[in-house]
Amino acid sequence: MASYLDRIGAGKILLDPAPLSYDYIPDKLVGREEQLEHLAAIFQQINDHSVSCRAAITGNVGSGKTVLSHVFTRDLQRYLGSKRNIKLVHVNCRNHPSKSQVLQRIVTSLDSRHPERGFGSGEILQSIRKQLHSRTEHLLLILDEVDHLLRADKGDLLYQLLRIDEGRESRGTISLIIISQEQVLDQLEGAVLSRFGKSNHIRLEPYKAPALAAIAQQRAQLSCVDETVSEAVLRTVGERASETGDARVAIELLDNAIKQAEMAGRSDVLVDDVRWQAKEIGRTVEPNIVNDLNLHAKMILLALCRRLRKEDEVTTGDGEKLYHVVCEEYGAEPRSHTTFWKHLKRLEGLELIHARTDSRSEGRGRTQYLSMPAALPGSLEKRLENTLEHSS
Repeated sequence: MASYLDRIGAGKILLDPAPLSYDYIPDKLVGREEQLEHLAAIFQQINDHSVSCRAAITGNVGSGKTVLSHVFTRDLQRYLGSKRNIKLVHVNCRNHPSKSQVLQRIVTSLDSRHPERGFGSGEILQSIRKQLHSRTEHLLLILDEVDHLLRADKGDLLYQLLRIDEGRESRGTISLIIISQEQVLDQLEGAVLSRFGKSNHIRLEPYKAPALAAIAQQRAQLSCVDETVSEAVLRTVGERASETGDARVAIELLDNAIKQAEMAGRSDVLVDDVRWQAKEIGRTVEPNIVNDLNLHAKMILLALCRRLRKEDEVTTGDGEKLYHVVCEEYGAEPRSHTTFWKHLKRLEGLELIHARTDSRSEGRGRTQYLSMPAALPGSLEKRLENTLEHSS
């Protein structure tokens, strides 16, 4: 057998690739706890057999719209148990953009033997209703990427679904969650909007760095050998992915960093693995940006590079001490603490460094930790040394 295949199934870090998939639905949703509470409030009366509920979830790509709906409906179904028989149907309107396609997807989810042709929309709606009543089921329908349907349908199907119980003795046939990147409610006609309820809108803001790091941590714990992905790696994933606010970017960064570490034969992921993978995401610092820095800014950055090439973070106190060492090396008089601080803020503004405030690792109080999530310290170090040698 060819020896190059020996690495298959022999990973030192990755145990289970499934949690690194975009389609993976975790047991617990990280970073969207408030939105789950909001959905629970909207569906507060869903245990009543005569009640239908509806919600709209909007947000940018990677803001967690689909996974939020999946986790909520899964948990709701479990919670209700025997109180109400919930039938979940998820339709992606990008793949089924017309009214007839959506209805066919719904009815075949309820009855796989239902004919695909020969029925009009009204007939399929009645068929859906009869099937639900014959089995005493309540349909909880998720229309994902619903803007694709609205472009072609102008909200007609939503209006029909919302009126499905009109003129009948029974109530509570269908609950509805619509999902879209756009402000979908602005596209709805007044008659639909009034029935849907504008107050039932949940807008997801882009994830910030701490939430993205927490998502990466959850996926790493589920997929990797213990202690192979450090907190510094997860922080770097969060910081780099925060440039887009996209959870998918965070998961992809983690996945690719793990693959890079595995290919190198290592048993742990390094911050540099993430930095290399992040070069195509958002803004990455180019080495030539240091050319326009003044002398002492270059020496401060060089001091930080030398430490961050080996470690993930450095405190501002240690950074200032290292700066003094570099000044001595190049025969320069160190600037004051205030000037040192101003240079740090300038470097942070250029996105050459990232600063975070946290508790001290030793003793009391808080301090500032410096890192380089967007740059490769080794590359910058060489560039800085060359420019300093030529200027001295």
